[in-house]
Amino acid sequence: MENEAQAEVPGEGESSKTVPDSTNADAPSSPSDGLREDTFAKDGEDDNEDKSQGEGEDFTEDAEALKQELETIVVVPPEPEVPKQPAEVFDPAEFPSSYKDNLPKELMVLQYADNFRRQYVHLYRDRKPLLLNPVNECGIEKFVCTTIRPSQLPFKELYNWEGAAEFVADYLNFETLEPAFELPTRLLSPATVLKRQKGNCFEFSTLLCSLLIGAGYDAYVVNGYATRETCLADESREICPLLKKKEEQKEEKKQKVTKKYTVKPPKDLRSKFEQKMEARRLAEQKAEEDKRRAEEEQKLAELEKPPPDPLHGLRIHAWVLVLSGKREVPESFFIEPFTGLSHSTGSESYLGIESVWNHNNYWVCMQDCSDGVAKLNYDLGDCTMWEFMFPGVDKNQLLIPEVEDDLDNLDDDEDKEEEEIHLDLPPSWVDPLKLSQKDFEMRCPQGKKTKLYKRAKLEKFAHYLLDDGLISRLSVFDDKELTDLQVVKEYYEHRSDKLNMRVHNHRTGWVTEHFHPGRSKNVKEHCYRASAPAPENDRTMHFYDEARVDGLLKRIETPLSMTEHYKNRDDFLFYKHVDFGKRTKKFGPQDEVVTSNPRPIVKMIQRFERNSKKPANCDISELIFLMNEDKIQLTYHTVDAHIASSTREFIKPQNWDEKGAMLAWSPDMHQTFQVDPNADPSKQVELYENLLQLLKMEESCREGVRESEEEVKEIINDRQKEEQASELDISVYDTERNEKAKKHRRELERQQMEEKMRKQEMEIDYLAPFLAQMEDPEKIGRSDACKLKEDCLADLKQRLIDKANLIQFRFEKETQELQKKQAWYQQNQVSMSKDDEEEYLNYCSEAMFRIHILELRLNRHKEMAPHKYMALEQRLRTDPRLAEYL
Repeated sequence: MENEAQAEVPGEGESSKTVPDSTNADAPSSPSDGLREDTFAKDGEDDNEDKSQGEGEDFTEDAEALKQELETIVVVPPEPEVPKQPAEVFDPAEFPSSYKDNLPKELMVLQYADNFRRQYVHLYRDRKPLLLNPVNECGIEKFVCTTIRPSQLPFKELYNWEGAAEFVADYLNFETLEPAFELPTRLLSPATVLKRQKGNCFEFSTLLCSLLIGAGYDAYVVNGYATRETCLADESREICPLLKKKEEQKEEKKQKVTKKYTVKPPKDLRSKFEQKMEARRLAEQKAEEDKRRAEEEQKLAELEKPPPDPLHGLRIHAWVLVLSGKREVPESFFIEPFTGLSHSTGSESYLGIESVWNHNNYWVCMQDCSDGVAKLNYDLGDCTMWEFMFPGVDKNQLLIPEVEDDLDNLDDDEDKEEEEIHLDLPPSWVDPLKLSQKDFEMRCPQGKKTKLYKRAKLEKFAHYLLDDGLISRLSVFDDKELTDLQVVKEYYEHRSDKLNMRVHNHRTGWVTEHFHPGRSKNVKEHCYRASAPAPENDRTMHFYDEARVDGLLKRIETPLSMTEHYKNRDDFLFYKHVDFGKRTKKFGPQDEVVTSNPRPIVKMIQRFERNSKKPANCDISELIFLMNEDKIQLTYHTVDAHIASSTREFIKPQNWDEKGAMLAWSPDMHQTFQVDPNADPSKQVELYENLLQLLKMEESCREGVRESEEEVKEIINDRQKEEQASELDISVYDTERNEKAKKHRRELERQQMEEKMRKQEMEIDYLAPFLAQMEDPEKIGRSDACKLKEDCLADLKQRLIDKANLIQFRFEKETQELQKKQAWYQQNQVSMSKDDEEEYLNYCSEAMFRIHILELRLNRHKEMAPHKYMALEQRLRTDPRLAEYL
């Protein structure tokens, strides 16, 4: 039809141009008649008439060209469209009857919806059709409101909208609408979507809305239009949610209360003009810097801007609307089902809304969406903004004020309005939503999922899927192509070593590990260089000081120093710093050198908090041990009335490091500075006792430093072992993953099986082999009974003797081998190595253990053999087949 229309338009235009140029007297009076006759002649409808009229007729060049062009037009009749069959076909036998049939009430609702659709199409011919009754898995039409099945699954993570949205986004794989500008003809139930773990945007939204309504939220499925990136779940231009910084709450600065009697601050003698000019210069520099930064950001935004979308504004999408009110939601917002993230109701990702629905009603948006969804009103009770399908729902309708003037003219019958009976929706036809604990823990299809963001890649893994407990890995890149790796953040769960997160900065080479409470040594954070993880290198450790006896909060280590920070100690120590010297070179293995030749200590510094129970001049603030100079320097706390602190310095005696020696004392070994000139000088005895006390503190501090070094080595060695064989904590209630519970269950099953076999063996007929030798006689005589008894007892006796001989043989064999080994040891004892001697001792202990066991078994067999013989004899006497003759 389009080709025919195109052929008629240029034909009329061309013929009108040829009228003045035609000189043929026999030409038709109307150009259109001439075109019509020429066309009929071509079709052969009246050949004779056309030949008579065509003789002597001449066409202009334009007419001839038009004729040839019209001859090239071929009209092809359209073929009937074949409805596209869904790619996945379901077996109706797998579903209950509610999926395959409609109840009378459901048929009535479908008729109601069809009537609503006809009225809507008649009134709004320029609008898109509504999604009202798509088919389900079995090809049966179902109303979209009844497809929502409010459910609350037994998982606490799904009780809040954040957890439910994240679960749906992770658990399902999304499918795009084909084509993107048409509504889907099929809408699967949420139960089926959970089983197949994939669906389109409408199925995503229906499942999420079912979970949110079950959790108490006022949630709705939205049918509308969105951008290409939103419809395709393209987050490559969005910042990863894990990288978004939380808004820091600005603390209000407390205004200082000015007291009446305070010292006035000194006058500011600086030039106000110079300050003003300096402030202006700084403001101009900041403005230029902001302008340059804004231009760079604008250029970068232009470069990263997506290409134009030919279907912009036509792409159909579905998402979830959560209205304020229920569950203490302060403000209405959108939830994108593909990503699980929330958006404001004015988000630019959504371009328009056609309709919304929940499990109770269906609303059509009657507002202008030409500027997006930012200006839309979401009061569903306003009939001017939203057209509802079923009246009488929980949304209050907009009330129109009555006119007082007409009240007197109304009849009494009109005042009495009968209550209208509204059609309520039937219950949902969907099966109850079910999800096992194993499927919930898998979260992602096959346990893995990868998402691409702006200069970042996020990988998610199911819990217990990987042996090291990794649940997510965030890789941050410095380019859009994701080739220049910058930072890798790994998140862990259920680890025995309490590892929570590891951050590896590939630019700086630093690795930071974060731990949960409960780890040995109470390490909270460990930061070290990836190229030098061994001890005596650059590293920083943070600890849970509440759980440590020494109150250690932080430890900073370098090749030549170590700094420790403490908190809440009884001795008021809060800082310790140690400077090391270079280790003297020794030959031998590196490990032995490190253990036998520790780093020499050059200087130790201790700082203490103020002890209010002591005078400030007697309370030590800083204590410095100069190991190379054999000096001890003290600095006391400052008295409130003074601005300086008292100091004291001791020189250690020459024989201070000799144990049990008497230390010599002289006044030259002490120097002091007293802030208060009126203070009494210290006595020599007191100074000598102070020196002894300081020497003990120095020794204690040195031991603490060595213990800190050993602790660092132990922590590093433990971390290496934990990384080589990472173990995961499994709850005792998790019977599927708990290997100990499995082993215990298998052991119980084995014991039950052995008990069952033992009972079966007891029920075995012990006379069967001997009766078989006698060809199973029907009746046993006296002689046969005596013979059976003798043969059975003789067989048992022989078996007991054979077993005793076997045990005796093994006992003698082990004894002879041990004697040979002992003789070999006596001959080669002098030239034997330490490893051979240890191997000999191990063999002797094992051989003696085996000999002892064999001896016990032989003695027990000798004790039990007569009892077994007598028990069999008693059974034979009581056997009903032999009791008559015995």
